[in-house]
Amino acid sequence: MALTKVLITVKTYPTLSEKYSELVGTSGFREDGSWVRIYPVPFRKLDYQNRYQKWQWIEIDLVKNTSDFRPESFRPANIEKEIRLLDKVDTKGDWIKRKDLISNQIWTNMSDLIASKKENGTSLAVLKPKTIKGFLCKPCEREWNPQKMKVIIANQSQGSLFDEEDTRMVFKVVKKLPFEFSYVFTTDDGVERTLMIEDWELGALYWNCLVTSKGNEVEACRKVKEKYFDYMVNERDLHFFMGTTKYFIMLVLTHS
Repeated sequence: MALTKVLITVKTYPTLSEKYSELVGTSGFREDGSWVRIYPVPFRKLDYQNRYQKWQWIEIDLVKNTSDFRPESFRPANIEKEIRLLDKVDTKGDWIKRKDLISNQIWTNMSDLIASKKENGTSLAVLKPKTIKGFLCKPCEREWNPQKMKVIIANQSQGSLFDEEDTRMVFKVVKKLPFEFSYVFTTDDGVERTLMIEDWELGALYWNCLVTSKGNEVEACRKVKEKYFDYMVNERDLHFFMGTTKYFIMLVLTHS
């Protein structure tokens, strides 16, 4: 068995899965700089010693995910047993180590990136926006799909591959975010675009802000915007980690 060394750079907010209850989108770089997507990963069901962080190197047994046409997509051969956590890439020197790792991966023209997706199947990339014009907080469905939830509850009642007998029915899926957060931006092609942010850290920030705002959703959204727009856009060197689902484009973030 040959393990693949991967630097984790992307963790998305969890989504529902009828088979695994919930899944977290995970992507990163191999040592040669090539992208890899690791899916499916029932992250919050992993033992704590296997829960990797962003910007952490891991070793994992990967096989090609034949159910996914995207070229970067692989799946864990055994996510519970064959994962080794290694060193984290620190942020010293104004994030210089992290900048070096992505320096040859950066796109600055979204139209070129879309063309590469169509021609080469590119589905993961780092994009440097030219201007960020806005940050949107849009209300959306407040609860997960009830039909999917019924299936998940039914599956949990029978136990699953990831649950021991004495912990069945304990796992609770993450709360659904009641808002969609998006950036409005341009790149070198001059086209204004709006894309939703799927970053795990943004979701966690919203829930924390809701607590500190004593349940005031308007105030919680204002605090999220304060971090992701006022701070990141104006005071940090913001890059987007772009990715696609099988059908749509999404983004998560990195900054320095």
